[in-house]
Amino acid sequence: MQEDILINWSPQETRVAIIENGALQELHVERALERGLVGNVYLGKVARVLPGMQSAFVDIGLERAAFLHVADVWHRQPDGEPPAVARSTQALVPIEKQVFEGQALMVQVIKDPIGSKGARLSTQISIAGRMLVFLPQDDHIGVSQKIPQLQRDELRSRLQGLAGEQGGGFILRTNGEDASDAELSEDISYLRKAWARIRDAALSLAPLSILHQDLNLLQRVLRDLVGDGTQSIKVDSREQFEALGTFGLEFMPAAVKKLQHYKGERPIFDLYGIDEEIAKALARRVELKSGGYLIVDQTEALTTVDVNTGAFVGARNFDDTIFKTNLEAAQSIARQLRLRNLGGIIIVDFIDMARQDHREAVLAEFRKQLLRDRVKTMAGEFSQLGLVEMTRKRTRESLAQMLCEPCPTCAGKGIVKTARSVTYDIFREILREARQFNPREFRVVASPRVIELFLDEESQHLAGLSEFIGKPVSLQSESAMGPEQYDIVLL
Repeated sequence: MQEDILINWSPQETRVAIIENGALQELHVERALERGLVGNVYLGKVARVLPGMQSAFVDIGLERAAFLHVADVWHRQPDGEPPAVARSTQALVPIEKQVFEGQALMVQVIKDPIGSKGARLSTQISIAGRMLVFLPQDDHIGVSQKIPQLQRDELRSRLQGLAGEQGGGFILRTNGEDASDAELSEDISYLRKAWARIRDAALSLAPLSILHQDLNLLQRVLRDLVGDGTQSIKVDSREQFEALGTFGLEFMPAAVKKLQHYKGERPIFDLYGIDEEIAKALARRVELKSGGYLIVDQTEALTTVDVNTGAFVGARNFDDTIFKTNLEAAQSIARQLRLRNLGGIIIVDFIDMARQDHREAVLAEFRKQLLRDRVKTMAGEFSQLGLVEMTRKRTRESLAQMLCEPCPTCAGKGIVKTARSVTYDIFREILREARQFNPREFRVVASPRVIELFLDEESQHLAGLSEFIGKPVSLQSESAMGPEQYDIVLL
């Protein structure tokens, strides 16, 4: 799959679009004031230990305390055993015996804060380089599972020889498979220097200080997103183009050849209609070329995707119409998951198919499209209710969480009461107030639509209420009030 990477840079925001066959597949956004925290190393302070949850809250200087689970508390592993395997096979020491309130603790962010949840931490520090990940507290030498088994033993032996006896463990990343000894040695040297800077900072800085910050988005593009299928990396800023070139020459020389400085008069994102695609990715409804459509609803617990035929009536019979709509939907859903960066539990409600071969073909196409995703996904079979349950690893906030906020009018519900419902709420409130107080007059302050309804269709009911309580009721329109807001003033 051939791809192009477009980089739109401004002092306040960096946007990276990944284009495959002319269509936007992924969007990465980093804002100067909202930069992600994953990979950052802090000198934290334990604020609270919760034995019942086997976790602790650690203050690292953010708005909310970060979360540390006992499984993420580092301890030395048996020789030769990968850290993840050792943690899964050993009985965990209770967290209250490992950390205590007020303790200064070196921690690393492994998951950004999402919604109301604070960042997740680990005390096992790992520093990512171009081809290697350095584990300064462990001695394990590992190789990426994506590299074929036959090459792993050879690569592991090479890496053990290059690492020497200075301590620390390394994991070879996929893009280091064909690296020379000189390149690996250079990466090892860089990572050891980075760890030395972190240790020195931990000894000299006060708690709640940041000791190490991960690469910015532009640098991570070269490190993580550029692959053999990348044709070009277009940057619309000369300053950042030169900075990326300098960074690339030191860490990723092969990627530098693909760097291009975009000098066109039109904004770089206009070339592929990126801003229009972003607007569509924030919408609830996604149109399909056939005339069908998807409805995507993102909630706190899970995301649901509903497939509908819409205006597509097909050419032959109803079964073929449904099958073609579901096939197109499978491709579109996989793209929307990447583009919107939806994670966690995802439920897909394809249109019910009577034929088993149609269901198998749709599921096969869906899984094929998911293989193109950089993020780990897992899709199950069709359930008895005709649903496909899947998961996609949460790596950062979704596009909607990053670019949007809950509606101040409906507070995220997506609906508000009708004007008539609000008028009846006001009737009941006036009756309630009339039983407790004896004012000279009741004044209703509400939105223009509610006041208009009182003056028109509900005028007789309002007059009847005024007569029943024996007090006049006056009306005042307030355009600044929301559809559900009102106030009853006692005069």
